[in-house]
Amino acid sequence: MGNSPRPTVLPSMAALQLFCFFIFSLVPDFAAAITRQYTFNITYKNFTRLCHTRSLVTVNGKFPGPRLVAREGDQVLVKVVNHVAENITIHWHGVRQLTSGWADGPAYITQCPIQTGQAYTYNFTITGQRGTLLWHAHISWLRSSLYGPIIILPKLNESYPFKKPYKEIPILFGEWFNVDPEAVIAQALQTGAGPNVSDAYTINGLPGPLYNCSAKDTYKLKVKPGKTYLLRLINAALNDELFFSIANHTLTVVEADAVYVKPFEADTLLITPGQTTNVLLKTKPHLPNATFYMFAGPYFSGMGSFDNSTTAGFLVYKHPSGNNHLKKLPSLKPTLPPTNATGFVANFTKKFRSLANAKFPANVPQTVDRKFFFTVGLGTHPCPKNTTCQGPNNNTKFAASINNVSFVLPSVALLQSYFFGQSNGVFTSDFPQNPTIPFNYTGTPPNNTMVSNGTKTVVLAFNTSVELVMQGTSILGAESHPLHLHGYNFFVVGQGFGNYDPNKDPSNFNLVDPVERNTAGVPAGGWVAIRFLADNPGLWFMHCHLDVHTSWGLRMAWIVLDGPQPNQKIPPPPSDLPKC
Repeated sequence: MGNSPRPTVLPSMAALQLFCFFIFSLVPDFAAAITRQYTFNITYKNFTRLCHTRSLVTVNGKFPGPRLVAREGDQVLVKVVNHVAENITIHWHGVRQLTSGWADGPAYITQCPIQTGQAYTYNFTITGQRGTLLWHAHISWLRSSLYGPIIILPKLNESYPFKKPYKEIPILFGEWFNVDPEAVIAQALQTGAGPNVSDAYTINGLPGPLYNCSAKDTYKLKVKPGKTYLLRLINAALNDELFFSIANHTLTVVEADAVYVKPFEADTLLITPGQTTNVLLKTKPHLPNATFYMFAGPYFSGMGSFDNSTTAGFLVYKHPSGNNHLKKLPSLKPTLPPTNATGFVANFTKKFRSLANAKFPANVPQTVDRKFFFTVGLGTHPCPKNTTCQGPNNNTKFAASINNVSFVLPSVALLQSYFFGQSNGVFTSDFPQNPTIPFNYTGTPPNNTMVSNGTKTVVLAFNTSVELVMQGTSILGAESHPLHLHGYNFFVVGQGFGNYDPNKDPSNFNLVDPVERNTAGVPAGGWVAIRFLADNPGLWFMHCHLDVHTSWGLRMAWIVLDGPQPNQKIPPPPSDLPKC
């Protein structure tokens, strides 16, 4: 402080050094960790893409938003100040949030939103994670412009389990709408129809030359020959799983969702919204006589409409002279799989394996305390009286559900209601552990496609080991659903097509080196099995990361009770927690 009085007695420098050495030797990990402070000012700024100018809600006037960089073990403080008319929350997607659920960010789940003119400081520590994650708005569809990378570096003096790359580059995939996405989802929820799709996909906010009026808005990745680059790939698109490929270059996958994986090579990747993938790009040893397109385009297995377009950027080799326009070089294009290439997706996702070594173990729960079977898919709501709806069947509205429960967001935050014992009238703890009415999930759909409404949760005792099988349904079309669990990573121990068979399928589970993720696709017309240990007390959201499905109700929440130790309990809420 500027006016604080100076101490009258100063210890000797030698004594100070001895004291500091003593403290640092006691806590070597702690000594390296620091507190990193960020300020996110939520403001409007005009951006023009495809010859359409829109006022976007941004962080610090940037689209995509700024990088958040920290080391494993660091404490992170992000003060979010809301200068716009919309309510705002920010979610730190994939950060474990150990006993810091108040900082998780989903609106009306762990917090009320930050209102106009208000501020809230998110306070969390990054524990046992390193790699790439993302931050994004977690209210309505504001994620369309409010997103950015989280880059978690290893601890000081720790190295990657692969050769140190020459350079690291975040590449974020997104969507561009010529109109306000908030108006798009509001209209869809009112009419009951599917929402209008985006007008373009983007690479680092730029649609690229394959769209009209967009050639100047093209991302160029400039590289040198004979180098290895780490690309931090992030899918922040609202509603689309994306294929990604670079012409004439093979990528080596080394990490997924901030967990190292056994390296494998791929010409084409699939990344679902909310997923991150770190890849090594080895450039050609000599200056090639070409530039190379990078393509990202949709994987879509459902029946509705989707943005069937391709965003493109360029991989450009820098000429040593610095003159990259000596001659017009030919541009080579990659070939993406067909938009409905479900077989390719299944084979690709099976390639992911944890390192599962002494330094980076895969602590898969070998025994299970509680088993759950959730159906995941679309359905319908009846049209309100005296109105006309444009849903899938006669005068219905689109809906989505887990175990036929379409989750209704409350008007107060669930975590506060739970923490202060005021759940009455806000939520119940009777979420069904299995479908209430079994049917042929991937066969001919039942005649009745109506879903129920509720704000229901599952309660788990601290340290419960959980096995959850999520079964996709074919109601209104078999579709892939990227499911994201807040507050946890989980192990993907099995996946398959058709109906899950509890007698046969578990014998094929991988309990040795399954991939560890925070977001995993429920295959179109199939199932995925995950396991996790409920060691993080709090109230944790789980939802489809296609925002249209979340808006329709494909979401639920887990309550994990406090453990016996002080560091296994939810602390009281911070004093600046927003009010509803």
